[in-house]
Amino acid sequence: MAQGFNLSYRSSSSGISWFCFCGFNYRGRCSEHNSNTSMVAIVARYALPYVPFFLAQFLAAKFILGAPCVLIFLVYKWMRRHQAMDGKIEEFLQAHNNFLPIRYSYSDIKKITKNFKHKLGEGGYGSVYKGILRSGNEVAVKILNKPKSNGQDFISEVATIGRIHHVNVVELVGFCFNNSKQALVYDFMSNGSLDKHIFSKDDDNSLDYQKIYEISLGVARGIEYLHRGCDMQILHFDIKPHNILLDKNFTPKVSDFGLARLYPMDHSIISLTAARGTLGYMAPELFYKDIGGVSYKADVYSFGMLLMEMASRRKNAKANVERSSQIYFPLWVYDQLSRKNEIEIEEVEWDMEIMRKMVIVALWCIQLIPNDRPSMSRVLNMLEGDIDKLQLPPKPLLYPSEKPFDDVDAEIELESFPTTSSAPTISEAYQFQNSNEIPQSHIV
Repeated sequence: MAQGFNLSYRSSSSGISWFCFCGFNYRGRCSEHNSNTSMVAIVARYALPYVPFFLAQFLAAKFILGAPCVLIFLVYKWMRRHQAMDGKIEEFLQAHNNFLPIRYSYSDIKKITKNFKHKLGEGGYGSVYKGILRSGNEVAVKILNKPKSNGQDFISEVATIGRIHHVNVVELVGFCFNNSKQALVYDFMSNGSLDKHIFSKDDDNSLDYQKIYEISLGVARGIEYLHRGCDMQILHFDIKPHNILLDKNFTPKVSDFGLARLYPMDHSIISLTAARGTLGYMAPELFYKDIGGVSYKADVYSFGMLLMEMASRRKNAKANVERSSQIYFPLWVYDQLSRKNEIEIEEVEWDMEIMRKMVIVALWCIQLIPNDRPSMSRVLNMLEGDIDKLQLPPKPLLYPSEKPFDDVDAEIELESFPTTSSAPTISEAYQFQNSNEIPQSHIV
């Protein structure tokens, strides 16, 4: 129809003509019409019944031919984008080759994991498998989900822990990069992650408070090393119980550097194009403007939330509690300490001095204003020092009085692990000091 159609006539001496449309016999034969009938009437009578048929054929042909073309175009764009990312990653690896650990081939990874026989866990980043090196050492192999990470997690991990060594930071033994295959090889941590021990109701996994206190010191030393012990400051941005691993001796190791960033040591304030971390542990300056810039104090806040959960053996925000005042633990425990009440945690025998020290230090770390939080070196001094020299900080707030930062270009990067329940909000305000360290009037 789009290119026109042919009409044919067969003359007759009786004034009757035979009409055929596009070479088809209408209803099985060419139809006769009187020569006195107008062409408009002829077309309306004999051509219009064919219009839906040819329109359907046209649309079907367009879809059949067009869909593969669109699919081929999308696949081409996807391949170009990932090839460009692969090229950047390979360029990075070549440029930093002298500082990186062992590079394995993908066939080596399959041999180490015995063809991915023993899976240890799975998350949004990919899957983790247990493996054994030729030396006999046990390792954990993380196979990255490339479409999810888009190469950024791989670069972040290799660029950070690939160049540092500390007893409280997980060691990157090696890595694999073979275009579509990306893997990271770590020392195996036989006691798993910290969350399995502090939130577990199983006595076999339960730790006494002396051991929890020692673990908190180790985590603090690991974070302090990331901030001050390298030629570049490393900001983790995802400190939480799941990312603290324990070896056979329960020595803690800070792990999962997929969101980490490196900055020069002289950068006290850094710029981020997107907030990053896990809800419940993310510092408020990642969401709110005018309370302070993003810096290493974001990790201090996350450590404070972690320390609070270690001291209480429960999630900071927990809906199913006996009293509604205990839903958000940091506020409830602050009120108890300020009233000099004994803190009771169900089914746990406390070492009260250790618990009080950990809680007070945690309350300092989770202050709303970044400048009101201590540095990690100061946190270590507080944890190792005498509890009688610690004073209670101002009551922590969840958000400032102004409205949240509303930027349509901002993006929040979240782990896929379950987060804590929503916490109640607080409407009161507090006048904060803007000093770089904790006010001396509060800590003797």
